[in-house]
Amino acid sequence: MNLLIKAKDIYVEYMGRDILDIDELELYDYDRIGLVGANGAGKSTLLKVLLGETPIPQGKIVREANFAYIPQLDDVVVHEIKDHALMGKLGIDRIHVENLSGGEETRLKIAQALSNEVHGIFADEPTCHLDRDGIYFLINQLKNFSGALLIISHDRYFLDQVVDKIWELKDGKITEYWGGYSEYLAQKEEERQTQAAQYKQFTAERDRLEKAITEKQNQARKMDQKAKGASRKNSSESGGRLGHQKTTGSKQKKLHNAAKNMEHRIEALGDVKSPEAVRSVQFRQSKALELHNPFPVTGKEICKQLGGKVIFEHASFQFPLGAKIAVTGANGTGKTTLFKMILDREDGISISPKAEIGCFAQKGYKFDRNQGVMEFMLEYCDYQVPEIRAVLASMGFSHHDVRKELSVLSGGEMIKLQLAKMLLGRYNILLMDEPSNFLDLPAVEALENMMRNYAGTIIFISHDVRLLENVADAVYEIEDKKIVRKA
Repeated sequence: MNLLIKAKDIYVEYMGRDILDIDELELYDYDRIGLVGANGAGKSTLLKVLLGETPIPQGKIVREANFAYIPQLDDVVVHEIKDHALMGKLGIDRIHVENLSGGEETRLKIAQALSNEVHGIFADEPTCHLDRDGIYFLINQLKNFSGALLIISHDRYFLDQVVDKIWELKDGKITEYWGGYSEYLAQKEEERQTQAAQYKQFTAERDRLEKAITEKQNQARKMDQKAKGASRKNSSESGGRLGHQKTTGSKQKKLHNAAKNMEHRIEALGDVKSPEAVRSVQFRQSKALELHNPFPVTGKEICKQLGGKVIFEHASFQFPLGAKIAVTGANGTGKTTLFKMILDREDGISISPKAEIGCFAQKGYKFDRNQGVMEFMLEYCDYQVPEIRAVLASMGFSHHDVRKELSVLSGGEMIKLQLAKMLLGRYNILLMDEPSNFLDLPAVEALENMMRNYAGTIIFISHDVRLLENVADAVYEIEDKKIVRKA
């Protein structure tokens, strides 16, 4: 058991908010850790701090090993890879590294990391843009890697397969959970239920004491009024009056003392927080946007070539109304091309005349506008502000975030905002290209719920196994230049 990294007193602040505030952190050679937390929590920052890529104003980090780093897509740097056999397995052609797709860039980053002789690998969303075969290959490679792993990922299936410990980063602090992501979720749910039971017990005891205090105070008030009345009536009877006052005053004092004691007991209960509410969002659809065609998007004998490469050859499909339809296939088979053909209504594609199509693009996060969040959300939207706030809250936006400008949002936050805007837009068909990429895990789960509850038709590209399992009513795979229904 070798200690690879020891960090102490790590503190990072950004725009007045504590991003990292960690007293001590250790990474050993046997560790296989999934790093989870909300967008903007500081996960990528923590990786870069531990690697020494981001300087810190205070604290100490001792590294006793060499690490490879798989950064997010925008940070990719092409250099020579030693293991050309590995490149072949990952489907990368050395001759064409200058013109890579998102999936090919991700495969290149993985090949770079795995070809180095290192004691550990740090990876930031390594499954983004990988197809199913690429994800399975990466899982197998990492399972056989003998060093330490510290991985940020939104892919729940991937985490379950690769890690045996979860670090949750929240409010600058790390909380450790043993097991994969499913075990982490089970532990979090157990914590939530325990907190709910404690909160229920706390509120019941607080309400009981407050009720008892009110009763004691009312009794004391009545006795006080009675004593004043008796005092006026018996003002001439000095002996009787003094005896009565003494008895009554003593009882009142006891009642007041009892009320004070109960107030102290309420203070002693402390402040037990209520568990976070499990929010559900209901979507509606305007009658004017209702579609009645059982297959609002169809393709008949479609053909497509790009740069001399045949993408589709006499391919046909029918996408059913109101369904959540997943489109899968290897990188480069034409999934995004199919979406563009639908949007452009190319030859062979038939769209229902009343169709209003909203589209979420794979790289939609490359976006910057000096506009307020709520102002942006209200554009092309029939929902009221409270409904919009509920959707944003379910995606992890606080009431402070709603008052921000788009220019200060992180890439992940911008993706969440665009997804929420599209789900609330005046559309009846949504095209979503890898909607879960770069989202934090709570947002992925919220997105699943919203996609299931959405009133219209959704056609989405994804290689996220859990998203497909939990959302898709039908799965179409692009293979051999055809579009084939699989489930």
